[in-house]
Amino acid sequence: MSGHYDVDAVRKQFPAAERITYLDSGFQTPLARPVKAAIDRFLSEGLETAGPKSVWLDRVEQTRQQLARFLGVSADEIAFTKNTSESMNIAANALPLRAGDKVLMIHGDHPNNAYAFLNLRRRGVTVEFVPMTEVVDAESLRSHIDASTRAISMSQVTFHAGHRFDVESIGALCAEKGLYFVADVMQAIGVVPIDAKAMRATFIGSGSHKGLLVPQGLGLLYWDKSRTELEPAYLAAAGLADVPADLIARPDRLDPAPSARRFELGNFNLPAIHALSASLDMIEALGVENIQNHCFDLGDHLIARIDALGVRLVGPRARQHRAPHIYVIALPAAEWLGHFEENNVRVSPERDGIRVSFGMFNTIADVDRLIEVIQRRGVRPSSRAA
Repeated sequence: MSGHYDVDAVRKQFPAAERITYLDSGFQTPLARPVKAAIDRFLSEGLETAGPKSVWLDRVEQTRQQLARFLGVSADEIAFTKNTSESMNIAANALPLRAGDKVLMIHGDHPNNAYAFLNLRRRGVTVEFVPMTEVVDAESLRSHIDASTRAISMSQVTFHAGHRFDVESIGALCAEKGLYFVADVMQAIGVVPIDAKAMRATFIGSGSHKGLLVPQGLGLLYWDKSRTELEPAYLAAAGLADVPADLIARPDRLDPAPSARRFELGNFNLPAIHALSASLDMIEALGVENIQNHCFDLGDHLIARIDALGVRLVGPRARQHRAPHIYVIALPAAEWLGHFEENNVRVSPERDGIRVSFGMFNTIADVDRLIEVIQRRGVRPSSRAA
């Protein structure tokens, strides 16, 4: 039982968590029963009726509204994409960046965020990487802004060590300096509360297979609709303001939709969007704040247990600077990953050790099982805290 919600009841919705010590939601969350049920319904409808297309598309719009409420924005500011990488590329290519313009990013942040902007070097755009420290906020970036700076792009939470950057202060800095701000919330959404308007982001991109509980293949993009100068690099009929009724392309009618639909390229991942509606129902029933606090409690317990073992935590320790659910322990992945696999513990190798990442269904017992498996093998001096 959690102090924030009935975690035992939640755990029953994740069969994989009963079969394995699953500490890898930073890679992908196990499938939950209500999410599977939404996918099964879609498949049954396709099997039995070849698809009630209008019903399916109505569900897309209902889910769009649901997601918008979840982020504190309007539905016409939400587009569906394939994944985070596609969302970040759409954003990067929509910004009116020219030769000589500069984008600030964080060194060591997720590579696919960086590549979206590094690809703009073909246009003469430069990318400057700011050092990653345990605390990244507006003051970390202010001295790097000069007359050529046009945008800042970064993750809210880092995948490799669980830093939680102060995106609200950075968004305020961008507003102060007249810069575009692009945020990747893939590792935060569904676990860390997100208020897109408070973030003051121009674009926010994410996938849905981690904290949002949906299988891979669905992404989302928030676009600040006041930024009407931002247009898509690609165009499909679905993204037009005026879709021709006869579907014959007209060169004189190319205005993009006034909504974020301008960034969509046609057919949707329908089963995944239907699944997202079910997952948002689950998350909202518990409350994101409660999920966050539950994961923080698990993290506190993990830190105390590895401290007792003398094993170092990689990344921030303080709650205000760490993600609630992502922790990297300084055990060499090449030496330890096989041991965890042999003992039915699912974790991920990361650049500085073993990543432990929690979901809404994890318990103190999961953490204790992890510690037991570490103790079984024993810790070498090189892994011990300094």
